[in-house]
Amino acid sequence: MTATRPLPAPDFVGYPEVRRGVRALLEARPGSEHHPVPACPEWTVADLLAHLTAIAERVLARHGGTPPPAPDRPLGVPALLDRWDEVGAEVDRRLAAAGGQSGEIMVMDAYTHELDLRAAFGVPPPAEHAAWAPSFALLVRGFSGSLAGRGLRALSVRTTGGSAWTAGTGRPAASVTAPAYDLYRALAGRRSLGQLAELAWSEAPEPWLPAFTWGPFTPPSGPGA
Repeated sequence: MTATRPLPAPDFVGYPEVRRGVRALLEARPGSEHHPVPACPEWTVADLLAHLTAIAERVLARHGGTPPPAPDRPLGVPALLDRWDEVGAEVDRRLAAAGGQSGEIMVMDAYTHELDLRAAFGVPPPAEHAAWAPSFALLVRGFSGSLAGRGLRALSVRTTGGSAWTAGTGRPAASVTAPAYDLYRALAGRRSLGQLAELAWSEAPEPWLPAFTWGPFTPPSGPGA
């Protein structure tokens, strides 16, 4: 008998876990819809939830679904959570039917914003999360493209726990090391240039710092969250 490895889990599997985590966080904090989210300086909690719902609706429409009618007034947190769950459950089904070949950006965005909400309320990240690995891998790929696109030398991205990735092309010319959470937040535009420079670098970090601006991500001018 030939042993076979199980197929890797599709990237969207962490999406329901994000929705559950965000719901639990906010249901424990009623009346928080106007609470600011420092990692997204212009957003309140309600603004962030409206963004997550809008992204889910966009993905649903892209996969042939029909989002529910647009509300005639801004929704509060409980209604936004319900709408996100309604749309998200249908997104889950359609992505599963499509073989799990889509949804990684949506999951990374949602998980990153779950971390934003946790930071806003001083709640630590979950010890384990189904969205962690695919989201981190996507961020490393994006950062890698940023390095290559700027003609910068490759960089070894390492966690203090011993995991390592090569970002960019060719042999790494230097390394940057930090706890896994801090690396995630750095790659997702949640750490300032000053904070990035304070990570453990094997060489002077300045040549690589511009690459942390990529895609939708730009290091904040003030302290990161």
